[in-house]
Amino acid sequence: MVKAICVLKCTGEVNGVVYFDQDGGEVTVKGTIKGLSDGLHGFHIHAFGDNTNGCVSAGPHFNPHGKKHGSPVDEERHVGDLGNVTSKDGVAEFEFKDKLISLEGQHNIIGRTAVVHEKEDDLGKGGNDESLVTGNAGGRLACGVIGIRQ
Repeated sequence: MVKAICVLKCTGEVNGVVYFDQDGGEVTVKGTIKGLSDGLHGFHIHAFGDNTNGCVSAGPHFNPHGKKHGSPVDEERHVGDLGNVTSKDGVAEFEFKDKLISLEGQHNIIGRTAVVHEKEDDLGKGGNDESLVTGNAGGRLACGVIGIRQ
């Protein structure tokens, strides 16, 4: 079993903790994010573990194969496209599995940045160029570098 953790922070009130566990194939992603507006918020793994300029320096979505943005169930998607988390009463609690991200090997996300976004990710179905890059998910509300966990 390989385990990782990400502490999400920002300059505002949005914060949270996300756990990643991999025992063989898929990665289980489980977390709680507080301070969000109610509704859907894009949640992605970004390419760099660099938060020196806030969440902006984390770069684009983790996309080692140069694909277009999509949903977690699409064949055409970035490795870092994890869809949306849903907030109710300011809190998003979630647990899901993903088949592309990994905690080892080619799609290893340890050392990269997890980001929760301002808006709903349209999953590449928004009908414009930005949808195919970011899912029109808007600004970066909170982020953190993914690290190894005991």
